[in-house]
Order: sequence, then structure tokens, then C-alpha cells
Amino acid sequence: MMRMISKRFFLTAGFSALATTACARAPERSLRPQGRPAHGSAGATTAPSTAGPTQPKVASAQALIARAELGGKVGFAVADAKTGLVLESGNGRTGLPPASVTKAVTALYALATLGAGHRFYTELRLSGTISSGVLQGDLILKGGGDPTLDTDRMAELAGALKAAGLREVKGKFIVDGTALPSLNEIDRDQPEHVGYNPAISGIALNFNRVHFEWKRAGGKWSTTMDARSDRYRPNVRFAKMKIASRDAPVYTYASKGQEDHWSVSAQALGKGGARWLPVRQPELYAGEVLRELARAQGVSLPQPQKGAARGGERVLLRQQSAELRSICQDFLKYSNNMMTEMVGLAATAARSGRPVSLKASAGEMSRWAGATLGMGGSRFVDHSGLGEDSRATAEDMAKALVAARSEIAPILKPIALRDAKGRVKKDHPIDVHAKTGTLNFVSALAGYAKGADGTVMTFAIFAADTDRRARIKRSERESPQGARSWNKRAKGLQQDLIERWGTLYAS
Repeated sequence: MMRMISKRFFLTAGFSALATTACARAPERSLRPQGRPAHGSAGATTAPSTAGPTQPKVASAQALIARAELGGKVGFAVADAKTGLVLESGNGRTGLPPASVTKAVTALYALATLGAGHRFYTELRLSGTISSGVLQGDLILKGGGDPTLDTDRMAELAGALKAAGLREVKGKFIVDGTALPSLNEIDRDQPEHVGYNPAISGIALNFNRVHFEWKRAGGKWSTTMDARSDRYRPNVRFAKMKIASRDAPVYTYASKGQEDHWSVSAQALGKGGARWLPVRQPELYAGEVLRELARAQGVSLPQPQKGAARGGERVLLRQQSAELRSICQDFLKYSNNMMTEMVGLAATAARSGRPVSLKASAGEMSRWAGATLGMGGSRFVDHSGLGEDSRATAEDMAKALVAARSEIAPILKPIALRDAKGRVKKDHPIDVHAKTGTLNFVSALAGYAKGADGTVMTFAIFAADTDRRARIKRSERESPQGARSWNKRAKGLQQDLIERWGTLYAS
């Protein structure tokens, strides 16, 4: 249920200092608090009244929520981006799963800790000397937490080996991913085969996904597993696929030594297709791809093995990522879980040392968000929002966006508002930049809405039917019955609430 609050929300002294800086580009005039509309939400907080009888009549927040028929709980809060005054709140202090809205907090955490210009690296190191094209020693592929390493950039590393005059390595080929904790997956409750839940390590290639393709010709199946890019298609051998004669499950997975073993239902394949599967052994994946690309350059490498550099090796090549601000903008735009987790883990490692687990790293971020952004009522279990046990309150998120406006607003993606037929309304008077979040029967949206009069509001909307979500079998979590229509209604509610606020507070 929504609850009444009659007093204004005031920022703490430390939070106010941060908000003053963050709101440098706010509208020149302050927003005048509006009165409770005639059809206002019966249980929602509304700012004190100063308006006259011409106050527009709009549907109450409570009526909009009831019309969406989501079940579970809905929490929301909207605030003046310049002053931090909460204009309206319903269940605004109730902790709900924030889903991928968590990524906005992770971006702020990483930018504050590492700096917007921080770059991650990948190195090729030599432990011996090259004589007549032969390395009498070990070759080390050292990961530095770069979440954007792909096959094209790996080909550049292979080219560097050839340019160094190398033809053969007599020692070991070691892949070092120890810069970050080694995690088999982000969230164990997800289906095994979904590409958005891969392993995490200090080295990652192609977002730790391998490309599986199948074709049927002459009554037989042919399959490939590769690390393709626009320019290259190196095959991989550590990931193996078997086609099984069964109806369900569609996919199964087993780790066997240094190999990922998959099977897929023949009945589910149709005539052909492709998808990206998660990688569970990132070091071996990256090493195998470099070995294949080096072979094409005439350089012979041993089988890769997971290990750690001893220190003191000569750096042959150091390859750097784009700046952190650009990486954050990308994982906010594309909602990439692996990128976000690696960035969050790297921030914790810089703050307090290499974390022992993802949960421990998320706990450090929670403490930082409470102290820095005023998010004392929110707790996170990961950095991406994939884990369903994270909880955030709408009021926490709305005021965090006030505090961090100058840092986060420019890198949030625009959100299109639509007409009754689902078509984008290009001339809509409200301009929205925000982060979305979606899990099965969980939908979240938080960001900034600029009204027709130029007023900027921060807002957060969290909706979750956790009981219904808990009843879903793990094997059905990729696309459970009813989830798509529920999500569509949740997104409709988000737009309805934003348009309500635009009419009441920024028109």
C-alpha cells in the first residue's frame, strides 16, 4: 500500500553539498510545489499546495497502478532535480528488486573510485628471450579486467607476436585472469544456457560468450563453436556441443576437466540457427583463440593453461581499453551484465583490495552508495542487477540521481515515449533519459524527465511480483508464461506515471 507523508524530504548536509555541484545545469527557476490534484493518489506523498483552482485533473497514481494489474508491489518517487524536493512518492521507502537499474549505481561507484579516464589493459609478457624466432621461456597472456576485449583486438595481439619475430614458444603458454575473482557465473538461479550469465575473471573475450551455429543438410546436422567477429572466425575446441534426441530440456551443460560440454535437443533446432552461449572457462577460451589466431600468423603456441604471472616478465605489448566513462555508457545502453560486474569488481579491488566474492564486492558498493548517495535503505548483491535478492527504494534512487546528476545524466540513454498504438511519439513534450531494468515479473525505470516548461525531475519506478517470480522453474526462466505481457503493462505504467508528473509539475 502507498502511505502518506506530510513533510518535505530534506537532504542531509553532506548530500546537499554534492547536490549543489551535481545540479549546475538545472533550470534557472525553482519548481513551485503543486497541490494535490482533485484525482490525486489517495495514499501517495504530494508536495505542499501552492496552486489555485486551475490545477489540471489527471488520473491518480493509485488509479494508474490499479489499471496496470501487475500484482505484487509498486514503489515510485519523483523529485525536483534542482532542489531535491520529493514531489510525490508511493511505497517510496519499500525495498524492491532494482534489476538493471543497479547498473547506474555501479557506474557512479566505478567513476568515483577509478576516475572517468581510467583504462583497463591486456598484456603479452615474456619470461625468457627470443633466439632465432624461438622463445626459450613462457608466454603469458595477462588480463587486467578489460571487459571489452574481442576477437579483433586479440588478432592484434597475435600480430604483435609475429612482429616480435616469434615463431615458436618452447615453454608454457599461461593465461592469467587473477586480476579479478574467478566466478563460474553471475547468478546461479539463471538458466545455464543464457548468454547474459557467463563466468567472470580478470580476462574476458567477446563478453565471455561463444558462438554456436547449427545447420541441417542431407538429413544430418553440422555444428560449429567459434569466437567470431566481423573479420575472423577462429574455431574453439574447449566448448563442445552434442545434439541429443529428446524434447526437454533444450540445453544441458557439464564441466569436464578443461572443457565445456553442451547438449541440445534436436527437436528444438528447426532447420538451422545460431545463438551465443556463456563461457565458463574464460582463461582457456581467450588462450585458445589467441593460439588459433597466432597459428594463422605462423606462430606456434602450446596449449593454453590457466595460471598466474610470477612477476618480473618483460611486457611485449600492452593493449588498453577505451576510457571508463565510455565503457559505462555502453553497459548502460546495452545493459551488459558481464561488463558491469567486471567494472564493479575492479572498483572494489581499487578501494579495498581484491574482493573474495561478488556479494562481498556488492556489499562494499552498498556501503559506498549509502555514505555518498544517501541510499541507506538499499542493498545490492551484485553490480548488474541480475540477482533477484538486491533491494533498492525508489526514494533512495531518486535522491541519488539528484546528487549525481552531472555524472550520470549525460551517459543515460534516451527513452522513447509512445502513443496508444505503441508508436514512438517524436514530438512528445517530455524528454526522458533513464536506465531500464527487467527480470521476469520485475520492471524498473529510473532517470530524468524534462517537462515542457524545462523543469527537470528525477524519478524511480520499481514494480515486482516476487511471489509469482518465485514460482517459476529455473528451466523456464528465459521466457516464462505471462512474463512478456506483464512487462508490457509495467512499461505502460511507467509512461503513465511520467506523463502524470509532466502534467502536474512540469507543464
